[in-house]
Amino acid sequence: MNRYTWWENVDENQNRFHTWRKLWLNLAIAEKELGLQISDGAIEEMRANLHLTPEQFETAAQEEKKRRHDVMAHVHTFGQVAPAAAGIIHLGATSCYVTDNADLIFIREALTLLLKKLAVVIDRFSAFAAQYRDLPTLGFTHFQPAQLTTVGKRTTLWLQELLWDLRNIKRARDDIGFRGVKGTTGTQASFLTLFDGDHDKAGNFESILQIIFSLSVQVEELDRLVTSLSGFGYAYPVTSQTYSRKIDVDVLAPLASFGATAHKLATDLRLLANLKEVEEPFESTQIGSSAMAYKRNPMRSERICSLARHLMVLQQNALMTSSVQWFERTLDDSANRRITLPEAFLTADIVLTTLQNVSEGLVVYPKVIARRISQELPFMATENIIMAMVKQGGDRQEAHEKIRVLSHEAAHQVKALGLENDLIARVRADPYFDLIKSQLDELLDPKSFIGRAPEQVDKFLKEWVQPALDDQELKASIQKGDKAELNV
Repeated sequence: MNRYTWWENVDENQNRFHTWRKLWLNLAIAEKELGLQISDGAIEEMRANLHLTPEQFETAAQEEKKRRHDVMAHVHTFGQVAPAAAGIIHLGATSCYVTDNADLIFIREALTLLLKKLAVVIDRFSAFAAQYRDLPTLGFTHFQPAQLTTVGKRTTLWLQELLWDLRNIKRARDDIGFRGVKGTTGTQASFLTLFDGDHDKAGNFESILQIIFSLSVQVEELDRLVTSLSGFGYAYPVTSQTYSRKIDVDVLAPLASFGATAHKLATDLRLLANLKEVEEPFESTQIGSSAMAYKRNPMRSERICSLARHLMVLQQNALMTSSVQWFERTLDDSANRRITLPEAFLTADIVLTTLQNVSEGLVVYPKVIARRISQELPFMATENIIMAMVKQGGDRQEAHEKIRVLSHEAAHQVKALGLENDLIARVRADPYFDLIKSQLDELLDPKSFIGRAPEQVDKFLKEWVQPALDDQELKASIQKGDKAELNV
């Protein structure tokens, strides 16, 4: 992935294990606040050693080699630099307290990063749509010539899907909860015991009930405090040992959906490049082919399609993993998730970077577009010509027959002989159409065939795109204005 992403610049292990230590600190702070005997010195030593040094990483590696358990390796490593806290680190917790809660933190942060990058992509394509709001271009259905649209209107189709992706990713991000403090199978039994759950000390049944109620309140408060200290508004009300792996399904669903948007957009650009109407950036020294020196391959769009397909299928991994979790947990999710989740975010990241790079350097060729329109427009204009003849007193059926014959003659020139479409020349040469020959240029103006496309672009950008980008969370990334650079 280093070929495509910023990943080589991120110290993933430092971030992960720093987060583990913060979670252990938050747990200790909450336990102390609720009455457990944890010293101020222990808290301060933990707070002073949240970041690992290279030596601590080496110690942790040796511990893990010896214990074959990554979490306990880091418990012991943390305890060595915070000796006053060594006896209370991870108190009452299970491994998933740090691993799952940390994953939820990372997922939420990663979704936020993607939202900001997606907003920039939307901003760039919206500027492109505005610039070409009224440039007529041939529409295609079934990849066959159809009624005209505009370059800007076509871009709004891409933008609308990108806006839906922005909405879906934001929903997934905002819905992320915290696993919290739930214990080994989600019952919080270890924390009841931790808060002196010896019911035998009570003299009667009512006293036992009061103690149970009091302990339950304390454990619930512990869960709430740790959740709050960790920056979450709520914790999942029930969990097993892990948070439900269905959460991973929900997280990867909008990323897979974005992959579909990106693939469709890039495919359109590849087809437009073949038509020589719109091209992605191509540097002056760039080489398209080692053999065919003239080639300008749309390699950025091809890369987007390639990576987008990978992004779309990753959710299947999460679905299968979620479906085979036995009872309160099984460990066959772990190795799979360690690959699937990072790959999904890394892939989405580079697809966004490449999309931004493409959007910032798109080249439009209006004369090529106009030439293609001129080849197809005469056939599209036949109904307008018939209506104009009727308005001048002509017979509709007679005009239709005249145009039908001339159209077939022109089609023969194009298809059988490989010549240009000469339908309008034939109309001009036929005395029958003398009544409207002065109107032909107006009847053939491409802008008379684009309907409300320019107005649709303006309305869409004003009422849908701009409000979405006015979100304060996204504005800073857009205003920063950095261009996307690709390594390869």
